[in-house]
Amino acid sequence: MSDEYQHVSKSKLKLKNDSDTKKKHKKKDKKKEKEKIIRAVMEDPGKSEDRKQQAQTSKTEGRTLTKAEESFKKMQEKMQNKRIVEKAQMTHKQRVELFNMHLDSLTEHFDIPKVSWTK
Repeated sequence: MSDEYQHVSKSKLKLKNDSDTKKKHKKKDKKKEKEKIIRAVMEDPGKSEDRKQQAQTSKTEGRTLTKAEESFKKMQEKMQNKRIVEKAQMTHKQRVELFNMHLDSLTEHFDIPKVSWTK
């Protein structure tokens, strides 16, 4: 039985991009990144895009992005900026009031039914 598996490769599969460079990935602090983006968007939206482009070019020096990847990243950044601006416009109190209005508008069909059969 060992003869059947004698020529099997026991090493891990090597991918195209993984073969040359091996980098240790650091965990990103998402809160700090969001704060930086919020500050940049609030200061001047035009300048923040230039900074992001410079940051992306420094990150992807070893590999060029395809057109689809570039357009995907641009759309992701636009949507993230849009969400940040929308969240920054409303205070927490306003969001809670809006949520309560939404809950009041729902019918009783969505209420949680009673569990007890005796009452």
